[in-house]
Amino acid sequence: MSVPGHVAIIMDGNGRWARRRHRPRHAGHQAGVKSTRTVIEAAVRNGVRALTLFAFSSENWRRPPTEVNRLMELFVSTLGDEAQKLHDNGVRIRFIGDRTAFSTKLQREMAKAVDLTAANSRLDLNVAVNYGGRWEIVNAARELARQAAAGEIKPDAIDEAALTAHLADMPEPDLFIRTGGDQRLSNFLLWHLAYTELYFTDTLWPDFGDAEFGDALAAYAGRERRFGAVHDA
Repeated sequence: MSVPGHVAIIMDGNGRWARRRHRPRHAGHQAGVKSTRTVIEAAVRNGVRALTLFAFSSENWRRPPTEVNRLMELFVSTLGDEAQKLHDNGVRIRFIGDRTAFSTKLQREMAKAVDLTAANSRLDLNVAVNYGGRWEIVNAARELARQAAAGEIKPDAIDEAALTAHLADMPEPDLFIRTGGDQRLSNFLLWHLAYTELYFTDTLWPDFGDAEFGDALAAYAGRERRFGAVHDA
């Protein structure tokens, strides 16, 4: 079976999972951590080389402050608990997005996890935090404009490769998964997903496990990727 080298996931549905069980939203986020752990393990086991998870978007700050605070607390505790396990399993963790908006404590935990796992190569785990696809493209364009204004590059030298070089350093995803039923990209990896295979499932993230991840991989294996070309029958 053809296995995607890079899988990107929007982990959606924690709040609805909790609401259906008449539990507070943070209970859904806590349950979602277990699914995250399961999917990371499944990715390693299936030979996926890179996994990018949308953990916290730049738009998520609009949520109620109590929920945001709970999420930040969960993020800190989870990093502390999971970093060593990731390291022991050969996973390298990186963060994409604007980390400066987070507390000093959380930034410190992120840096510790990155440093601890930096030499690992079994799986690249990219965690998107305070991230937005438009934000990333604007930042890249701004840097290229600065270089052109300073005479460091010629405007004609700005092409796809030049812009890509100023984005997150990762291969383009082969497979995009969104749980929770919504069928949109929600400002996630907009540049990178140009030719990615899209897979949507109604399964809420806390219910997404080994079997559901396997279904997504099987769906990917059954597709023909053409990248804009036409293949003969």
